[in-house]
Amino acid sequence: MGNRQSHVTAAASLSLCTLYLLYTKIYCSYCLLKTKELHSDRQPSFSYLLIRYLSRCLSGSAGSCTKETAALEFTVDGCRLDTLVLRRFCSVAGYGWDYPDSEYRDLPLCFPETLFFKLLLMLLTDKNFRLSPAGLVRVRQSIRTLQPIDELKKGLFWMRATVLVYRDVSAGVEVDIALSATSRNQSLVWESVLTLLSRNMTQTDTTSVLLNKHEDEPLEPKQVDLTRPTFPMMPSSDFSPWRVFTALCGLNSLITPRLWMLSVCLAEIEKHRGVKSVTAPASVIAQFTEDSQRLKGKVQVRFWNSSQTGSCQVTQKVCFNLTNQGRNKILMEGHVLTNVSD
Repeated sequence: MGNRQSHVTAAASLSLCTLYLLYTKIYCSYCLLKTKELHSDRQPSFSYLLIRYLSRCLSGSAGSCTKETAALEFTVDGCRLDTLVLRRFCSVAGYGWDYPDSEYRDLPLCFPETLFFKLLLMLLTDKNFRLSPAGLVRVRQSIRTLQPIDELKKGLFWMRATVLVYRDVSAGVEVDIALSATSRNQSLVWESVLTLLSRNMTQTDTTSVLLNKHEDEPLEPKQVDLTRPTFPMMPSSDFSPWRVFTALCGLNSLITPRLWMLSVCLAEIEKHRGVKSVTAPASVIAQFTEDSQRLKGKVQVRFWNSSQTGSCQVTQKVCFNLTNQGRNKILMEGHVLTNVSD
């Protein structure tokens, strides 16, 4: 009789715990996402976003667009910069764990993007997002800073993610997503346009860019050899199921191979060309190739200066590219522009 009563009590306790988790993690998250404007202290759980993600992946097909829907935008206010997250990013993205404590150096240009992961998941799993979130891969990216990113450390800030446009291309469908971070003074600090590709599964062509000399490239550009870190938790693509799952478990999901490539290029430019080469106001444009999915082992970062003169100011242009060591194919190329005094 006593054993039976204990079993009933245990079953009742388990049921209550299950109902509590379903209410707090699932139902409350569902209610929160009825609005597109959220507060940093009241965001949906990764558990609910994982369920939405898997549901969208199963119901949609890669490389095809659903019918046109309403405009899609999410905003999160009251955000604070987590120093621990910043240190973790710096330690794996080419800057070193002590980078934030260095004097006269702004926060890494690529770092703010890591703060948008949950916000991007909300957007990509929304019913009004017209592509399947599975396998989305970045093919292009632009970053622009209007003020030092360090402004985000000084108080609360706002983050916004907006779908700009969908494009049919030979490889599938591309989507442009705008990300922006606004300071406590309501002034824009950092913005980026991320172009993601949903590849048509019947498309077998790959993009390869041979390493050719640019017109303004010197005979011997600065070259740095690096080794890609072998993180067991580094996901293969930006929004793979593995990355969403590792985020749910609280494991390392801050950086993906393509974000790592861009970050280490900018880090090496700053180390060898000085802080002014990436100081705000600055803009970065980068393009990735299909071969970047094969990133492994040692890589080579190459960069060179190319000054451009405008009507009333001088713009310093630093071009860069990244290749697998021993191969004649570019995995990523781009440039960074900054204004310099006359």
